Amino acid sequence: MLTRTSTQSLTGQLADRLAERIRTRLLPPGARLPSVRECARQQGVSPYTVVAAYDQLLAQGLVEARRQRGFYVRDSAPAQEGRPPNAAPMVVQMMTSRVPADASSLIRSMFHRPSDKPQPGMGVFPPDWMASAFMPTAVRRMTSTAALQELSLQYGEPSGDAALRRSLSNKLVGINVPAAPDQIVTTVGATHALDIVSRTLLRAGDPVMVEEPGWALEFARLEALGMRILPVPRRADGPDLEVMAQYCRLHSPKLFVSVSVLHNPTGYSLTPGSAHRVLKLANEHDFHIVEDDTYSHLAPEHATRLSALDGLQRTIYVSGFAKILAPNWRIGFLAASPELKERLLETKLLATLTTPTLFERALSWCIDQGQLRRHAERIRIRLDGARGRAVKLAMAHGCSFASEPAGLFGWVDTGVDTDALTQRMLDQGYLLAPGSLFHARRPPSTMMRINFATSQDAAFWKVFSKVRAEL
Repeated sequence: MLTRTSTQSLTGQLADRLAERIRTRLLPPGARLPSVRECARQQGVSPYTVVAAYDQLLAQGLVEARRQRGFYVRDSAPAQEGRPPNAAPMVVQMMTSRVPADASSLIRSMFHRPSDKPQPGMGVFPPDWMASAFMPTAVRRMTSTAALQELSLQYGEPSGDAALRRSLSNKLVGINVPAAPDQIVTTVGATHALDIVSRTLLRAGDPVMVEEPGWALEFARLEALGMRILPVPRRADGPDLEVMAQYCRLHSPKLFVSVSVLHNPTGYSLTPGSAHRVLKLANEHDFHIVEDDTYSHLAPEHATRLSALDGLQRTIYVSGFAKILAPNWRIGFLAASPELKERLLETKLLATLTTPTLFERALSWCIDQGQLRRHAERIRIRLDGARGRAVKLAMAHGCSFASEPAGLFGWVDTGVDTDALTQRMLDQGYLLAPGSLFHARRPPSTMMRINFATSQDAAFWKVFSKVRAEL
């Protein structure tokens, strides 16, 4: 909050706060700043202070004044003109417009937290949840003098450490995904694996089906590669098959990106019947499916996965360990048919050559010793308790859940515009994940995604209710 006891003027404090949000894209290009009167009311200062702060932002080139419309964050990217209109005769239109630049705002928030308070909009577990005694042991085993020399002074295997690929192959057997070690490629996190798939199978202009609501980073990543995004509504049993069939007839999509299990943000999991129909469409219309199983560590082993039913014929399986174990180890992987695996490996080689062996070998030890399995079980138990508390608090403060709470995230209806709510809550030190972030075109939304692990704080919900009532 602004304070009159600071050595910095109120004008300077306000200008610095807004400038920081613009630079970290919590206020994205094109966003409208609150009116002078509204900002003065929100911050408890005079309109003169707000005008002076906005003038400082103008002088820094961070905002622009539009006659009779107010102040807007400047877009430093070149203007895009001449985009074709959406003319497809469909109930759900193909997305060809640019995804707003603030799709990375939640990613940036992992490095620029607004305060030390629990952050309901974060996409990861708190660090203390993932802390363990076995991780240091695993690293020490790999950094003895002889091992460190072996793992550091030469490039690793292009496909990834052989010991880790054997461990991953054995782990995949437990969820019925048939992947031999030579069908696996390690990557710099699951996002890198998704990027390798896109760069291998797609060319600029290709249509790609993506579940909606879905992770904003995937919309932005595909858009940056020049793909045409076809948003497929995600339902409780799986993707909307009628919309998928319509896209297939009209646009011949090349790829479908899906989170089958514990979908982000809804928590939905695919049913067997829906999975079979998706695979039937893929075979009939000749497209691949990339199955992002990032939350596999939190899900039951019997959960339905497309890769298990398909046997990695048209599917590419992707997962990683940032969510459950070690975000900074940056270990992900993909599994595919032997033929496609070689094409994917070529793309990896062109981008990174190889991936660091030291942490891959340490992870292999964690898996083989059963440490990762026991660690994941402890987190699942803790998450079950946190989820119950967060759901009670959310409902007690007037929110409802659009889907049955499951996994790490809850899809919550707040009853108000969550873009506006997000900006107001930042003033209180809380980061939210507004519903618009999870749609390709970012329409206004009353939804928000909460992280059950970081939404059990009664103090947050008290502030939330107060701020919501003021909107």
